[in-house]
Amino acid sequence: AVGPALGLTPRLHQSGEDNRVGRVSLCGDAMMRTLLYEAAQVLLTVVKKWSWLKAWAMNVAKRRGRQRATVALARRLAVIMHRIWSDGSEFRWAREEATAVI
Repeated sequence: AVGPALGLTPRLHQSGEDNRVGRVSLCGDAMMRTLLYEAAQVLLTVVKKWSWLKAWAMNVAKRRGRQRATVALARRLAVIMHRIWSDGSEFRWAREEATAVI
């Protein structure tokens, strides 16, 4: 429920037989939405190190376009940061567990 609280979900226009999916709903804090969008843009364009998150966003960009991929990445970043904040977990760049070298 983090994405809808920040307004990073599509706005639905429904009327009779018409059902259109529009831009993001813009509910919630505008500054937080702006910061998440900028962080997602930086991760896609400036950061050279690849992670599973960047690879996922690039696949979305191939299918749907760079702007939608940036919004999707911003929403996913919000969900990840909320998870880190709520249960204290850590973000891992790689999907597989890193083994400790002794």
